[in-house]
Amino acid sequence: MELKIEPYLQQVKRWPQTGRHVLAQFDADAIVVYQAYRPSIGRFAVQNGYFGGEFRLTRMSWIKPNFLWMMYRCGWGSKTDQESVLAVKIKRSAFDQLLSMAVSTSYDHTRYSNISEWKKALKRAEVLTQWDPDHDPTGAKCDRRAIQLGLRGSVLAQYAKDWIIDIQDLSPFVREQRENAYPDKYDALIVPKEEVYPMKSEWK
Repeated sequence: MELKIEPYLQQVKRWPQTGRHVLAQFDADAIVVYQAYRPSIGRFAVQNGYFGGEFRLTRMSWIKPNFLWMMYRCGWGSKTDQESVLAVKIKRSAFDQLLSMAVSTSYDHTRYSNISEWKKALKRAEVLTQWDPDHDPTGAKCDRRAIQLGLRGSVLAQYAKDWIIDIQDLSPFVREQRENAYPDKYDALIVPKEEVYPMKSEWK
């Protein structure tokens, strides 16, 4: 996988500062999402090109298309059992399918007539979506919201094997750039290049 990278300060100037946006690296056929696991799961995934071994299909797995949100979540690869940071290139059609299937973990009165109806949909759903505050390199919250998708059941099984195009271990890159994740070193910080992903209104 040829992951495109770019200086952070160059990118942040063009990113939207507020609202719900999916920042991601993508092209016409694929999109990159990020996950962090303990080294044994990461090694298996990179070596085999899919998730297996100690990876459990019986629990929900969250994917994040936004690199800096993933860095906040895993502490730039420093948190226990999140040392192995993976860039997972999946089919763009599959990602769009996930967005179309997703049920929000927050109640939306415009989509459900009552809370009971939403809770039933949430319980049945194999794809959940959360719009959380995005984060800058230091982990501070931004006004902009970033998406993460929770996968379970048959959808997780498809993601783990059928939808993957490539998996890259970003752990060495993450460790290197972690040293630059401070305001006085931002001029040296390099991160994956991300643009605003086109979203249908019903996906938001």
